[in-house]
Amino acid sequence: MKKELQVSAIKNGTVIDHITQGQVERVLYILNLSDYKDQIYFGANLDSKKYGKKGIIKVSNKFFAPEEISKIALVSPTATLIEIRDYEVTVKKQVEISDEIRGLVKCVNPNCITNHEAVPTHFEVVNKDEIVLRCRYCEKNTGKTNIEFV
Repeated sequence: MKKELQVSAIKNGTVIDHITQGQVERVLYILNLSDYKDQIYFGANLDSKKYGKKGIIKVSNKFFAPEEISKIALVSPTATLIEIRDYEVTVKKQVEISDEIRGLVKCVNPNCITNHEAVPTHFEVVNKDEIVLRCRYCEKNTGKTNIEFV
C-alpha cells in the first residue's frame, strides 16, 4: 500500500520548484521569508526525475519582484517559478540569469569602490553555467560559492 502525505494547494502565491539540492534554506534567507506572516511550505532533498534531488518552496499571497527572481536564479539556476491565482497556474517560467547584475551582489574585493563609496555594484555575467560574475569597477570575479547579496 502506497502512502503519501500531501501539502494543501495555495489559493494565491508562488511556488519555487526545482531548487538546487542544498539551496532551500539559502533561498528562504535571500528572499527574507523568515519574518513572512502567511503560510510557507518547503521541502528539501525531494526526489526529482530531472535532477535526482530538488527542493520546493510554496509561499501564500506572495509574488516576487524581478530583483528577487534574479537572486533566486543566482542561487538556483534550475528553479522554476509558478504563480498561482485562485488555485490556477497563471505563470510558469524558468528563472534566468541576466547578462548584467546591478545592485544585488557585493563585490568580493575589499578594495573595490563599491565597498567604500555609495556606488551600486555592477557585474557582468561571464559564465552562466558556473555562475561567475566580473565586477565592472575592479574586474574581480565572484563565483557561485562566494556570492553575497547586498
